[in-house]
Amino acid sequence: MLDLILRHCTLPDGRRDIDIGIADGRIVAVAPALPAQAGEDIDAAGQLVSPPFVDAHFHMDSVLSHGLPRVNLSGTLLEGIALWGELKPELTQQALVERALAYCDWAVGRGLLAIRSHVDVCDPRLLAVEALLHVRERVRPYLELQLVAFPQDGVLRSPGALDNLRRALEMGVDVVGGIPHFERTMADGATSVRLLCELAAERGLRVDMHCDETDDPMSRHVETLAAETVRLGLQGRVAGSHLTSMHSMDNYYVSKLLPLMREAGMAAIANPLINITLQGRHDSYPKRRGMTRVPELLAAGIPVAFGHDCVLDPWYGLGSGDMLEVAHMGLHVAQMTGQDAMLACFRAITDTPASILGLSDYGLEPGCRADLVLLQAADPVEALRLRATRLLVLRAGKVIARSAPALASLDLPGRPSSVDFRRRAAF
Repeated sequence: MLDLILRHCTLPDGRRDIDIGIADGRIVAVAPALPAQAGEDIDAAGQLVSPPFVDAHFHMDSVLSHGLPRVNLSGTLLEGIALWGELKPELTQQALVERALAYCDWAVGRGLLAIRSHVDVCDPRLLAVEALLHVRERVRPYLELQLVAFPQDGVLRSPGALDNLRRALEMGVDVVGGIPHFERTMADGATSVRLLCELAAERGLRVDMHCDETDDPMSRHVETLAAETVRLGLQGRVAGSHLTSMHSMDNYYVSKLLPLMREAGMAAIANPLINITLQGRHDSYPKRRGMTRVPELLAAGIPVAFGHDCVLDPWYGLGSGDMLEVAHMGLHVAQMTGQDAMLACFRAITDTPASILGLSDYGLEPGCRADLVLLQAADPVEALRLRATRLLVLRAGKVIARSAPALASLDLPGRPSSVDFRRRAAF
């Protein structure tokens, strides 16, 4: 006797009319026409069932702070950083916790059940660190929150930042972060990469660096990050986030860089919504897109995930926590409109970031935790096209969010009949 069976599912790998049996919070069977009985049967009616969405790059300490202390009038990265510096002295733990918890509710409703969030450690009070550690425990029953110690103002450039970062790790932050291109010099940036990677190696931690988030093709700290990854034996534990300078690099240098990253077992995290918004601001026309070379990275065998990065904060006055919107933008910017390429974009918000974060028991195979999303779509491409409604969200086999099916109709003068553009859910 199972707890729940989802029947007649379509899976992201193309399998159709599949039943998923769940017991004790785990997937115990994935097969056509399961003969077992269950306490509850849900008919997916041929619609897509996916593992939950995963956001590989986010800033939850700044989420929902748009307009505080003022609006970013220019919309630029540098004004956003300046605004965050103005806001930090006014932060309170209560406000940080309330905004983060509100966003986690948004996330769950959109099928987003795992987030890697960078948290600024340059404030010696470490208010944001304490707040998000508290949030991590509060949301643990329904959302996996992984925290990165992030020296927003530069680990060498900001007084005391390295000590603050160490303190944050001792408090329980999961991952070592950095921002080498924001140090005073290229040499300082390279030094910061070495210091931070050594710290991660000493503590057995993962690394996720904001690396070369600039239009400057000579910002090449990802090269140093790859070299340090190999030197310190960190293969498979290091991600470079943003990597937007790669958009401006010459092809010859990139042809050298990609094999170095592959050799280091590095992953790349692009942030389509924010990369194309903040980059290319000094250009007239032609104007650079700014997002890193996603198709080329994938072709080189380097895992690529997409992140939301910002939602309603000093850097970005939009966003809703919808990873399908992120992937939808990513496939357009990267011109990944072939069928296999679009499937890769779907994986960039599911399987790939789950692997980068080291999530255990993630997926749709027997033994995996029964974290699932039922989408109002026939397949991953349609889910991306429609930014499909999340009909059900399950955590450990329990329904924790439910949305009404999306219906659209067209009523023209003199033509009373309606046309439904999206399929109705069967339940």
